[in-house]
Amino acid sequence: MSRTRTGRAGQPGAEGAPRGRTRWWLVAAVAVLPAMVLLPFLVAFVGMIFSDSEYPLGGGPKAVSCTQAPAFGGAALPDGARPVGGCVERSRQDVSYSADFRMPRAAVRDWLRRTYPEAPPPETEFCDDDADLCLELSHLRGLPEGVGADVVQVNVTHEDAGTALVDFAAFTT
Repeated sequence: MSRTRTGRAGQPGAEGAPRGRTRWWLVAAVAVLPAMVLLPFLVAFVGMIFSDSEYPLGGGPKAVSCTQAPAFGGAALPDGARPVGGCVERSRQDVSYSADFRMPRAAVRDWLRRTYPEAPPPETEFCDDDADLCLELSHLRGLPEGVGADVVQVNVTHEDAGTALVDFAAFTT
């Protein structure tokens, strides 16, 4: 059979109907791709809405030993230190440890000097909240090599003539 100008040979009713050149698999892939990319975000959003947890994506506080928290920042609890409350780890994307403890006020500067010998002296001017003494360290500013934390922050509040409250935080960025 021969082809005619108006249609294919042997196909009744096909006269004048051009053959489509649309690649439907490509159109479907382009339409489905954004949905596949956005699906995990939609699932996480719905999970957050219906979650009973205060931390629906994880990373809530977890109690750890009060030797583990300072160790993450390259420190050890000083002699005579008494933990206040508990020591906490928070982790999701970054890791953060915090420890609050009381220690003899007269021993604070010596403890900081022995713990971080390359650190600048503690500041008294630009401290958080009502802290009387503070120190912020990073790998660029006094933090020793091999420490798990990227940043260490120490805020010291003088409670009375003999006692200091130390707020120690070590975290990754």
